[in-house]
Amino acid sequence: MKFSLAALVVVLALAHGSQAAQSPEVEKLAQYFQDLSAQLTSTTQELVQKIQSETFVEDGKAQLQQIQAQLAPLADNMQAQLKPLAENMQAQLKPLVDNFQAQIEDLFRKLMDQTKSLGQ
Repeated sequence: MKFSLAALVVVLALAHGSQAAQSPEVEKLAQYFQDLSAQLTSTTQELVQKIQSETFVEDGKAQLQQIQAQLAPLADNMQAQLKPLAENMQAQLKPLVDNFQAQIEDLFRKLMDQTKSLGQ
C-alpha cells in the first residue's frame, strides 16, 4: 500500500509538472496524497515501536518466570534449613522471656502494693 501511494504521488507529480498552469486541483490532490503518505509512514513507525515494546515486556516476563522457577527450590531449601534453627532459638529464648515477664509482673505487683499503701 505504501508503494502504491508513492507511485501515485510520482504520477501526480509528473502530471502536475506538465499541467501546472492549467489545474490547481491536481496540485491540491498531490499535496493531499503527500500528507497522507507522511501520516501513513508516521503511523507505521508508531505501530512498530509499540509492537517492539510489547515484545520486550513479554520477554521480560518470560525471563522473570524462569528466574522464579530457578529460585523456588533454593527458597524451599533455605526455609527447610532455617526452620529447625528458628525452633531451636525459640526453645532457648522462651525460658528467658518467661523469666523476664515474671520479674516484670512481680515488680509491677510490688509497685501497685506500694501505691496502695501510700494512698491509705
